[in-house]
Amino acid sequence: MRFATTIAALWLLGSTAWAQSPEDPLASSRWEDMRRVFFADATVVFDERVRVSAPATAENPLDVPVLVDASRLRGVEEVVVFADFNPILKVLDFRPGAARASLGFRLKLQQSSPVRAAARTADGRWHVGGTWVNTTGGGCTLPSTGSASPEWQERLNEVSARLWPRIDGGERLRLRIIHPMDTGLADGVPVFHIERLSLQGADGRTLIDIHPAEPVAENPVFTIDLPPGLAPGALALHGRDNNGNRIAAEVAR
Repeated sequence: MRFATTIAALWLLGSTAWAQSPEDPLASSRWEDMRRVFFADATVVFDERVRVSAPATAENPLDVPVLVDASRLRGVEEVVVFADFNPILKVLDFRPGAARASLGFRLKLQQSSPVRAAARTADGRWHVGGTWVNTTGGGCTLPSTGSASPEWQERLNEVSARLWPRIDGGERLRLRIIHPMDTGLADGVPVFHIERLSLQGADGRTLIDIHPAEPVAENPVFTIDLPPGLAPGALALHGRDNNGNRIAAEVAR
């Protein structure tokens, strides 16, 4: 039997924490499922310092722009992004390394859903932020346009990149990779997606590791904020998809 319990709100370092499972500020009927799937017995707090920016209404459920920013937290070791009402819950995870704990990307939504980011800090605590995105839906069960075109076979895993200076002395990097990112939920189209990307500086230091899952949009675009003071020289991008196809590119600076 479940008993109704009133839990006092505790404010800690700008976050809201509860002794038991926290009440969901987005009022999703699936929050308890998300907590069990992604966090098990770990401590979870809803935290305004973890920001998820996305359109309130997404006109194209196959290509929903999202920006996750947990850079106001100290000691972020991992960030997991998920959508409560997607048939494939996990969108991606990333480990920021020397880069800022933020990432821009695009995802597919099957229906209107909270899109959340959870940042794990060095103390093992998960800090959760999110936003509702409304959409007409169907994004996860539709085939990619690339899967029906012979062009993707010729350009598979081709990388294009662009760098901009940031006012803090760092740089902003935008990467685009040619890949159909099929979820496996469309009839007759097997699952086919990038499963790992790793960006290194010229000195070999890891800047960010990204593990995209099936809901990341076709021909994914990732926006990464790099810190000031990187070693001079080109950046190196390495990765692979779930079929073992390799991704390798240099980004001149």
